Amino acid sequence: MTAMPDYAIEVEGLTKVYKGSNGEKLALDNVSLKIPRGSFFALLGPNGAGKSTFINILAGLVTKTSGTAKIWGNDIEAQMRAARCSIGIVPQELNLDAFFTPRQVMELQAGLYGVPKSERRTDEILAAIGLADKADSYARSLSGGMRRRLLVGKAMVHMPPVLVLDEPTAGVDIELRQQLWAYVKELNKAGVTIVLTTHYLEEAEELCDEIAIINQGNVIAHEDKRSLLRRIDHKTLVLTVNNELNAVPDALSPWGAELKSENQIALHYRPSNTQMAEILEAIHGCGLAIKDLSTEEGDLEDIFLMLTRDNNKQRAGAGKAA
Repeated sequence: MTAMPDYAIEVEGLTKVYKGSNGEKLALDNVSLKIPRGSFFALLGPNGAGKSTFINILAGLVTKTSGTAKIWGNDIEAQMRAARCSIGIVPQELNLDAFFTPRQVMELQAGLYGVPKSERRTDEILAAIGLADKADSYARSLSGGMRRRLLVGKAMVHMPPVLVLDEPTAGVDIELRQQLWAYVKELNKAGVTIVLTTHYLEEAEELCDEIAIINQGNVIAHEDKRSLLRRIDHKTLVLTVNNELNAVPDALSPWGAELKSENQIALHYRPSNTQMAEILEAIHGCGLAIKDLSTEEGDLEDIFLMLTRDNNKQRAGAGKAA
């Protein structure tokens, strides 16, 4: 029995240069990335960062300029067939034939991958993605959300251990989005490695356990979610007090205190160099009676903006120095 690889996807020094009449464009710049087997992984980045190029290289749609890439331990060039059978891709585009039914779409895809008829799971997958009652309807009659789910089912017909979802919930309403994620979570629980690209950062924060951020062809961060979120070293303490206030007490000014309403104050502090006890002592020293308090923390969106902004500044500085 063949041992399972530690990494579902492993790339080393992956580079892609597009050549055109206007010169060369570096889409991926010496990218190295290891995605653990069984993880729910997010690949994030602004438009034009290189995410789609990365995915298209794995899918065999774009030829790399240099570097190596393996899917489930199979090199995408030396073991191309095994590599492609190890991955399912759900593209951004709703590329379905309008006159095919979901059942026909699934059967055709299974045939392309050489799945024997006795081993096909068409009805099972259609039921899992909530399209059993639409199995024999033309694809053109399906809503955008249904088509998106059909693409997920299509990508799973050959039972790949790796599933890549490229902006899967774009244009999908909240209810259908939840149904889609419920199915994908079940796949992940069953051992399928999920790789997600999305502009909905709250989805990545909720679903994924490991995150990489790519900017201008470079991986600028790759950590587990908790470590990444700890990079934000600021919190806001919101106090509701029984007192009526016309101004912020001077004793609270070291924490950038601001008056949100006549009985609510917001204080900003860095957890790395501030003790909560110190803040509470100052509050009591002002004679304020606390009615309620809550803290607001930075989220993945804050991290994303901070890292990409800093990376862009570094690049701009390096460009001027050169």
